[in-house]
Amino acid sequence: MIHPTDIRPVRLAPSDVLRLGLLGLRTRRMRAALSALGISIGIATLVLVTGIPASSQKHLDEQLSALGTNMLRAQPQADQKPPVLLPEQAHRMAARIRPVTEASAVANTHALVRRSDRTDPNDGLGLSVLAARTNLLPAVSGTVRSGRFLDASTSSFPTAVLGYQAAARLGIPRLVHGRQPPQVLIDDRWFTVVGILDRMPLAPELDRSVLVGWQAAKSALGFDGHPTVIYVKAEEDSIEDVSAVLPDTLYPQLPGLVQVSRPSDALLAKRATRTTFSALFLGLAGVALLVGGIGVANTMYISVLERRTEIGLRRALGAGRGQIRAQFLTESVVLSTLGGVAGTVLGVLATLGYATYQGWPTVIPLPALALGTASTVLIGVVAGVYPSIRASRLPPTEALAAA
Repeated sequence: MIHPTDIRPVRLAPSDVLRLGLLGLRTRRMRAALSALGISIGIATLVLVTGIPASSQKHLDEQLSALGTNMLRAQPQADQKPPVLLPEQAHRMAARIRPVTEASAVANTHALVRRSDRTDPNDGLGLSVLAARTNLLPAVSGTVRSGRFLDASTSSFPTAVLGYQAAARLGIPRLVHGRQPPQVLIDDRWFTVVGILDRMPLAPELDRSVLVGWQAAKSALGFDGHPTVIYVKAEEDSIEDVSAVLPDTLYPQLPGLVQVSRPSDALLAKRATRTTFSALFLGLAGVALLVGGIGVANTMYISVLERRTEIGLRRALGAGRGQIRAQFLTESVVLSTLGGVAGTVLGVLATLGYATYQGWPTVIPLPALALGTASTVLIGVVAGVYPSIRASRLPPTEALAAA
């Protein structure tokens, strides 16, 4: 005779729990599909309301960054006696500031440029002749329209690069490959034009300039080597800090004699849009997850009511309350996970398609994908807790009587 104390509950393996959890999904496929659709729409909405605004924000950031949100311009105060002379290596001193990503310099040589030796020697066409460092273009977001910029191989020789307006005034609209490059007369020396620049919206003064190499300016034009303008690019989040320490770095003996341009107003606009978008993400994502969780909870609750006979039969055959809870909780988690995976894929594809249609860079925030995946599991657990507990508490006689 078997004593009641000798009867021990059978422990189900995880694979058995998963198989039982899938039982309801296999037998009621249409209901499961519709329930998964609800959670998938919620997760797809989460991805969409983060991906599309993030792509739009990236596009807006690029446009605002083109306005020089990370750029500063430093120069000595004018009309000082004696004049303020920045160190020749001032750009390297600025580059040692940690958040600075690029630093370059130009200097006014006070030379006159002419297209020909037959023109008025006192007519410089309103153009400036500037000595330029070879890394000037990255510091001012400039591009070459024709030819090339000054480099280590040309900056020591009498070569010149023309700004956009300078090229037009000198009658040299472009350089033709294979032809003898034109020359311009700077003071009494001929300089070969090796490049013409595009417009420089961040440094319009360079449009009206003729740029020559630093060493060439010293050897051919009597340039003293002291820069007159320092261009600095820095990390946007630290641009104010860089602006505060730049005068002390460039001219520590009298930093008050160094003027630094204030950060662009576009930086404030960029930060404001970022804050607005972040608040929008949080609100819409929360609503999407709430709707999906309610849908799963409703489905599981109805499933418990419809399957009371199954629950009563399993209890009568010896299934414990814990096993019943595990079955319905597993079903809820699997249902949410399947819907979440489908919703994530749908949201990514929809974001990619919309961003491509708008011509935006596609941005899928990884935290949103991680949150979507984790949320499906959490939603499944939360939504399945009450229905699983209710199912486990149904007395076998009451459940069977409902058949």
